[in-house]
Parts: sequence; C-alpha cells; structure tokens
Amino acid sequence: MPPGSGETRTGSRGRPSRPRIGVISGYAFRVIREQIGHTQEVVAEQLKVSPDTIAGWESGRRPLTAVPLGQMLVHRRRLMRMGTSPSLLQALERAIEADVLLTSALDEETPPEESSLGAWVMQRDLVEVLAWPLTRVPPQTIRDLPTPPRRGPVPSAPELPATDRRRFFARMRDTAEQARGEEQFLLRRQALYLSGYDDQSDTSEWLTHQQATERPRGRLIDWLNARSVAAVAARQGDRDRMGHFIDTVLIDDDHGEAANLNYWAYWIGEYQHLELSDDFIASPTPGPWPGDKLLSHLAHGLAPHHGYVDLNIHTLWTLLAIRPNLLKSGAATRALNDRLPVMLDSRELSARARRELDSIRYAIRLAEA
Repeated sequence: MPPGSGETRTGSRGRPSRPRIGVISGYAFRVIREQIGHTQEVVAEQLKVSPDTIAGWESGRRPLTAVPLGQMLVHRRRLMRMGTSPSLLQALERAIEADVLLTSALDEETPPEESSLGAWVMQRDLVEVLAWPLTRVPPQTIRDLPTPPRRGPVPSAPELPATDRRRFFARMRDTAEQARGEEQFLLRRQALYLSGYDDQSDTSEWLTHQQATERPRGRLIDWLNARSVAAVAARQGDRDRMGHFIDTVLIDDDHGEAANLNYWAYWIGEYQHLELSDDFIASPTPGPWPGDKLLSHLAHGLAPHHGYVDLNIHTLWTLLAIRPNLLKSGAATRALNDRLPVMLDSRELSARARRELDSIRYAIRLAEA
C-alpha cells in the first residue's frame, strides 16, 4: 500500500518523528528501471519528473514513501505501460511498505509496545523485502530476474548504514522483551522472528533465553512459540531443533498439522485477505485456500542443504495426504519429479523425511497411472 493514504497498513498516521527511509523502495525502483531497459532520463521523461528526482528515489535521498498516494498511482500506471511486470510492481509496493515499517522501527521516540510490527500477521512477500537490507538476500521476485548490464560499481542490495542496522536489531530485542502482555503476543512473535536475522554471536543464545522465559499461554501461543524458535534455529543452521519440533509437536497431532498448513498457506499468500491476529491458525482443519501456491513453494524448497528442508518435506507430505488432487498439476509434478531423486540420494535426510519422500513418490506414481 503506497503511503499518503492517511493511515497505512502499518497503522501509522502523519509524519514520523524520524526522517523517512527510502532505501528499499529506491533500490526496488532501480531494479524496475533496469528490467525495462531505460535510463534515468528516459524514465524521468515518461513519469514527468526530473532526472534528479529519479536519482534521488533510487538512492533513497528522496524517499518514495514521501510521494503522495495519488501521484504514486499515476507513476504505477505509467510504469505498467512501459512494460513493468505486475510482480515487480507488487514488489515495489511491498518495498514502500517495508520502508515505512523500517522508519517506524528505528524511531526511538515510539515506545516498543506501540510498534507497527504487531498491527497484522505479516506474509513472506513483505518480510523478505524488509529483511533485504539486513541480510542482502533479495526477495524471490527479484532473485529470479536476469542481471542487466551496468556501468560502474553498483550495490548488490539496499544499503542500510551499519548504525541503523544495529539500532534495528536492538529495537527488535527491546520490543520482544517488553511486549509480554497477551494482547501483544503477535508483536513479540514477529519481533523475535526478525531478531533471528541478526548475525551477532549471541543471537541464538538470546532467542533461546526468550523462549525459556516465556510462560505457558495456551495451545496456539505455545505452538507458535515452539515453531518460531525452531524456524530461527533452522535459519541459523541448527536442524536438530526443527526435527524435534516436527517429532514432538506436529506428528500424531491433527490440530498441530492443521495449524502448520494454515500457517504456511497464509505465509506464502494463499489467503485472500490479511489477518490481524494468529487466531486463524488454530482452525481444527486446514482452511479453504487452494493449495497450489503452497505445493509449488514446498516443491522448490526441496534442497538437501535448505535449512527448512525437514519441515518442507513434512508439510508437503501432509498437504498431499489431504489434497491429493493437487498432483494433477503438471508443473508441480514435474518440479517434484526433478527434485525427489536428488533428495533421496542425500545422506543428510532423517529416517522420517526419507519415509515421507518415498510416500510422496508413490502418490505421484498413482496420480500418473
């Protein structure tokens, strides 16, 4: 949602006390310009702005978050006419939103408990863009693009000053530590998740301590806490904790399996609308979402060294058990057939994961018969 609409999806109003940040949306805008193959001067002429404005947007010196909503919609239509793909325009929207969240997170005059991070349950497309300047890993939409020819040295990701990066993670820790009330659980959970991107040596120990000091709050919250800790550990290379989560929290628990599928489906965009709390995850059965996006996402996540590979395999196995008709999709079946031999040849698979992959391969053969 572009800024300027009064109230954004972040729930903030008016100008923040801290100067606006535009590094993520500026970099995304430059990616768009490079993909449609135009210079700053040509794009400036098409958008009816000065070349210096384009340069300012791309560098973050003139944040796109300051462009009024109406004008941003005009720019969007003109970019579309110039050949920009819908997926890149959506990535630009998420980048603008991420810059607003980043500005809010770095505003030290905003109490941690009032952070916009707890306003709604975030999805992958936004989290990947928000983490881009922190990890230098591009979101999937950008990652798959061809690299255009460039003149001179060009940053490989949005550049956030080291001081702002340290301040961001310090704010995430403060937010997680202070957001202890039940009504602040979503804020705490998402702050903990973002803290997991910090490469400081004490991050894993700090996250473990946060989990250890979390008092029991009920089935859903305890499940989400266990999943978050396992996910962060897997991201940092500790696959044993994820295996323990699958074996002790998911397997033989229909509610846990349904929660896992609902969480994944929302995360990758199967749901038609945003959720303002985690309550939807607790549905005793998987929601009415289609499942094709989730199948494709999980199939592409079948890689021996992928941190989440055990959870990807188990979730895929569970998904196909309840929705075998998804295997009628030729593209999804081809993706699975390409990856299954490589996965089954891996020595790093657990016995459970190997059994589940064998079951998936058998289900594919039945579907193709």
